[in-house]
This record gives sequence, structure tokens and C-alpha cells, in this order.
Amino acid sequence: MCLAGMCGAPSGAYSQRSVTIEQALDIAEEHNPTLINSKLNLERYQLQLVAQRASLKSRFSLNLDPIDYTKTRRFDNRLSQWYTNESLTSSGTFRVTQPILWTDGELSLINRFGWQNNTSVVEGHENRNKAFSNNLYLQFTQPVFTYNRRKMELKQIEFDYENAGIDYALQRLNTERDITNRFYTVYMAQSNLEISREELENARQSFEIIKNKVEADLSAKEELYQAELNLATAQSSVEERVVALANAEDELKQALGLPLHEQIRVMADIGINPIAVSLEEAVRNGLDSRMELRQREIDIELAELQMIRTKSLNEFKGDISLSVGITGDNERLGSVYDNPTQNPRIAISFTVPLFDWGEKKARVKAQRTAQTIAKLRQENEKFDIELNIRQVWRRLENLRTQITLAEKNVRNAQLTYDLNLTRYREGDLTGMQISQFQTQLSNKKIAYSQTLINYKIELLNLKILSLYDFEKNAPVIPVRTLSNARRSDK
Repeated sequence: MCLAGMCGAPSGAYSQRSVTIEQALDIAEEHNPTLINSKLNLERYQLQLVAQRASLKSRFSLNLDPIDYTKTRRFDNRLSQWYTNESLTSSGTFRVTQPILWTDGELSLINRFGWQNNTSVVEGHENRNKAFSNNLYLQFTQPVFTYNRRKMELKQIEFDYENAGIDYALQRLNTERDITNRFYTVYMAQSNLEISREELENARQSFEIIKNKVEADLSAKEELYQAELNLATAQSSVEERVVALANAEDELKQALGLPLHEQIRVMADIGINPIAVSLEEAVRNGLDSRMELRQREIDIELAELQMIRTKSLNEFKGDISLSVGITGDNERLGSVYDNPTQNPRIAISFTVPLFDWGEKKARVKAQRTAQTIAKLRQENEKFDIELNIRQVWRRLENLRTQITLAEKNVRNAQLTYDLNLTRYREGDLTGMQISQFQTQLSNKKIAYSQTLINYKIELLNLKILSLYDFEKNAPVIPVRTLSNARRSDK
């Protein structure tokens, strides 16, 4: 028979690890696959936000064209004659660009420096120019009559990052709930196995008692057959619960992100001191603190941003471009600006929509419906939060009563079994009857342990639903590092 936690592993190959619920949660924090995925997603959005904020700072660029040689035959429309042009140029452009977040404009300082050797041959006459040139100017561009796209992109990424942070926090809470459930499932499987082994030992003792009686002609042979049946049933129960424990351990190891071959044993103190919880306080904390409500608020704000984009379809908009600078050229590098030329420029352009066959109107109406849906989801979320808290609170109150009853049942079942075991030894009870009392005792022990665990799990559920720890009388902050991460980005 395969012992609990030893199936599939070579004997002595691995040492067994004892794990408390706190240690299990710490292990899951580092190794749980779902939690790791959620954390990586948060880091991805964090880096995107860092990149977006970096894109709002001054950008420096240098474009170089070391050599550009061409020789072409062209026609001059002004003089109505053909000419040959040979050109050799080398140039570079240095640019400093500063995006302006508040206006969605852009301010640029641009310097173009170049050298050229240009030759044109017209009807046998050669014209040649070899000179340096430099064009330095300041340029400003500003879109008008439209929304600020740069600011909206930053808002979008900030919302995405906040949403990812909330998802990570919620995943941590869900992981805590999942690990706790699996942990106590293993604990119950261990307890059930221990109870089954007690049953097996009791059945073995009963078998020896009745065997001695039958051999002494003090009991009928049928009693020995029944004792053998009880012993075989107890052995089968042990083997079944060994398998159940191994399966529960594997599921816990999967959730913790541990290798399946690693042997673990959970250690828990399921003793509790039931506490009184105020329903009004739990509901108030839930409605004030639940992160899902903030997600619904983000959904509403994102829908408003999308409405702005939708209304910008086929919009009337314009662009203004202003620039001022000086240009100079000379055969000698040091004399480029001996005779500079100013080159101011202003340009205004407009885009005027004429007819779109009702596209914009339909899309705006569809987006308005999406906004209504987002607001309804927020109201439904509030209703669900209060409903779930009230249901968990009722189960907690019921379990407080059930714990007292279950404890009393175990005590009575133990006294009943001890009294009837004495009667069985004296021959006043049959093997089937003592087996029933043994089963009753085992069931009451299991029910008591399960009731204690159910109370712990429901108390955890209430903590997650209300984001308030009623045992410690303190609010719950699922991700303390999230706010620190936000501050470090700014």
C-alpha cells in the first residue's frame, strides 16, 4: 500500500516539508502560476506608463546623410532647354523636439547643415557651385478644434495600469482563498486518514476479541464473520483515504507552484474563538473599499474617453504651424552666416467634413449605450457586493451555532462508543452494532473538524468581500507595493 504523500516517489528520495497556512501563502506569492502571470501583466503596464511619460520629455535626434551623388539630364521649363546636372552633397540634421502635454502641440529646434558640389552644363557652358549651408530655425505646431490626443493616450495608459494593479490585488485575494480551501482540504484528508486508521485499529482489536470468544465457544461463528467484514471495510477505508490525501496534496502543490514529487504535510490549528461581526459594518466597509467598484468607475471614465474619440470622427479640425529662423551659405565654413537670410513661415490648414452618411451619429449613439451599460454594471456591482456580504454573514452566524452543536455531538458520540465498547466486550452487542457506533463517532469527528474549517473559510470570505479583517479589527490592503510603484513612476 502506498503511504500518504509517498506515491510515485522513490523511497528516501525527497524529504517531507511541513507547511503552515502562512507558509503556504508565502510560497504561492512566489510560485503560483496565475499570480505570477497577473504580476507580470502589472509590470508590463507599469513599463508602458514609464515609456509614455518618457515620451513627453525632450527628444534629441541626429540624421546623417554622409554622401548623395546624382548625375541627371533634365529639362528646364523656364528656358525651354536641356541641361546636365551633377550633384554631390553631404548633410546632417540635428533636432530637439519637446511635446507639449497641455496643448497637444510640439515645439522643435532644428538645425540642418550641409555641403554641396553642384555642376550644371547648359549648351556647353558649365556652372559650378561649391559651398557650405546651414539652416537653423524654431518651429511650433498646434492642432486646433480637436481633442488633446497626447493627454488622452496618457490617461488611457494610467487607467490600464491602475486596472492591472487592481487585477493583481484581486488575484492575490483569490489566490489566498484558493490556497486556503486547498490547504484545509488536505488537512481534512489527513484528519480523515487518521480517523480511518483509528477505525482500523479499533476493528482489529474487536476482531481479536471476538476471535478469542469464538475459539472459547463463547460467541457464535457469525460474529467472527462480521468482525472480519468490519476489519476489511476499515482497511479499504484507509486505502481510499490515502488516495484522497495524495490527490488533495497534488492539487495543493499545483496551486502553490511546487513540484508534484515534493512531499508535504500541512500543519494547522483549527481551534477558533468565534467572533461577533456587525453586518452593517461589513457592508459599509465593502462598499467603501472594494476594488471592483473602482474598476467600474474606470470603465465609466474609459467609456467617456471613447465617446470623445467617437465624436472626433469626421470632425472639423485644423493645424497651425509657425517657424522662424535664419539660413546662410558660403564657400568657406566660417563665413556661412556673413550674409544670413531670415526664413519665417506660417501655415494654417483645416479639415472640413461634408457628408458621412450618418456614420458619426450612429457610432455616437452606440457609444452612449456603452456608457449606460458601464453605469448599470457599477450599480449591479454594488448590489452584488452587499448581497454576498449578507449571505456570508448569515453563514457565519449559523456556523457559530453549529460549532457548539458539533462539539457536543463529538463528546456524546465518544461517550456512547466507550460505553458500548464495554458492552461489546461483555458480549451484549453484536459486531455490526459496535461498527455502527464506531462509524457514528468517526462521522461526528469529521463533521466537527469540517465545521471549524468552514467557519475559518467563511471568515476569510468575509474579509475578502469587505476588505476588513474582523479578527485583527483592521482594514485589508491587498497590495501595499502598488501605491509605492505608482509613486516611483512619477
